[in-house]
Amino acid sequence: MNGSVSGPAGSDGSCELSIVMPCLNEAETLATCIAKARRAMAEASIAGEVVVADNGSTDGSQAIAEREGARVVPVAARGYGSALMGGIAAARGRFVLMGDADDSYDFLEVPRFMAPLRAGAELVQGCRLPSGGGTVAEGAMPFLHRWWGNPMFSAMARRWYGAPTHDIYCGMRAFRRELVDRLDLRCTGMEYATEMIIKATIHGARIAEVPITLHPDGRVSRTPHLRTFRDGWRTLRFFLMYSPRWLFLVPGFLLGLAGILCYVLALPQLSIGRITFDVHTLLFGSLAIICGFQSVLFAVMTKVFAINERMLPMDTRLERAFQILNLERGLLLAALTMLAGLALLGVAIAQWVAVDFGHLEYARTMRWVIPGVTLTTLGFQAILSGFFLSILGMRRR
Repeated sequence: MNGSVSGPAGSDGSCELSIVMPCLNEAETLATCIAKARRAMAEASIAGEVVVADNGSTDGSQAIAEREGARVVPVAARGYGSALMGGIAAARGRFVLMGDADDSYDFLEVPRFMAPLRAGAELVQGCRLPSGGGTVAEGAMPFLHRWWGNPMFSAMARRWYGAPTHDIYCGMRAFRRELVDRLDLRCTGMEYATEMIIKATIHGARIAEVPITLHPDGRVSRTPHLRTFRDGWRTLRFFLMYSPRWLFLVPGFLLGLAGILCYVLALPQLSIGRITFDVHTLLFGSLAIICGFQSVLFAVMTKVFAINERMLPMDTRLERAFQILNLERGLLLAALTMLAGLALLGVAIAQWVAVDFGHLEYARTMRWVIPGVTLTTLGFQAILSGFFLSILGMRRR
């Protein structure tokens, strides 16, 4: 299964570029893709190879790849990401370019990825969309993908993570071989390509973008692997999982602010027109504050866990925050909050005692009970979370 090296090798026989194509029953288009890739490297004097990462094809794709001069790497674990992981792990080149084997990407465009790599870029992302200078040929991309899904998720990647790309879904990209090892990519499905862009951005990799053309899928006997809504949800889920800020922190702060606003209106029993804010508003405010505080705690715990598992890099802001608010200080603040809540509850009990455990004026008593319950709950949550964060922060030696 050893394919030949295309283009002139260096004096030491080194391989500069490995073109990795994930393959699952691509007999219709595989030969064309390999031929274009080998021709591009030969014409641009690139010492390289074509690696076909076969994911269990049953249509003879392996024999086609060998006949066309590619090196076939069998990958038993199923999934787009698994195939790419296997192909990249077997790559011999200093640089790796990945691209689908369905003839939608023109491998004759390979040379335009090389200049940024040789100039120092660690990841060169292809861009098919006009916003980044690319071109989508007629019928090459479904309407929703082109005008809604791809631009939306690309904009989210720029806003949430600062990714310098206009086409996060583009599967044709090139990168330095060592970058993949540093990123410790884990997604075995179609999220693999998205994970690469996001983690490369988070880890401060040097990223460039080059315009390319997307052509219609060359396969005619079966439909593409992508499913619009299923894969859109998987992308959104991945975005949220890699962003504790947007999944937990921002919603938590907004809920907390809403709860505080309810307290500001309800404690003095303000009226706006015919609307009066009283104990029911306090209840809603307490609900928002407790849920918001829990969400913020989840953001911190998720971030600490992700850092320890090397899913995210160390955050200096989090380190400084823990230096200021360590376990002991956090426990003291939580205990004071809890004691304040218990004190308010004590006032309510005293009111009950004053009427010899009889009927209470609930509108008045609940103004003590609701804040008391809220503060007690927040303090108790903070104590438990403080210890849990300390456990999460323990590093294995």
